[in-house]
Amino acid sequence: MRLKDIMSATVTVVPAKETLEKARTLLRLHRIHHLVVVDGITVVGVVTDELLQWGSAEGIARVEDVMVRHVATGAPEMTVRQTANLMRRSAVGALPVVDKDHHLAGIVTVSDLLDLLGRGRERPVQRSKRWTLRHRGRRPTASRIGLRSK
Repeated sequence: MRLKDIMSATVTVVPAKETLEKARTLLRLHRIHHLVVVDGITVVGVVTDELLQWGSAEGIARVEDVMVRHVATGAPEMTVRQTANLMRRSAVGALPVVDKDHHLAGIVTVSDLLDLLGRGRERPVQRSKRWTLRHRGRRPTASRIGLRSK
């Protein structure tokens, strides 16, 4: 399964120069936890509700001062496994998805991956036949390893 199959195509974005209060209002309004920060059409960061709360407590006014700047991004053709590994390696809860022209195409969150796992749609690759001692000495044939002959 590919990232394009599970990503949310509607992404709530916020300009880097926006105030923290307006960004927090967007989060509450859309009932989400992550905002993609853009400069025009370019992804420049990600901001979370937690960062916005911290910034407000510290007296910071703009989103660009609290956002995570070095953002890991995914491609629509990435597999779900590659996405999960990238998110785990980068320790992020949301991954903006950008197309080959570097335009924002969607977003995938940990909740999306857990939802997919909970529904059981991502199936592991079928395991090969496990050979035991009783199969020792015999050459594997198509019928013994579960393949159908043409």
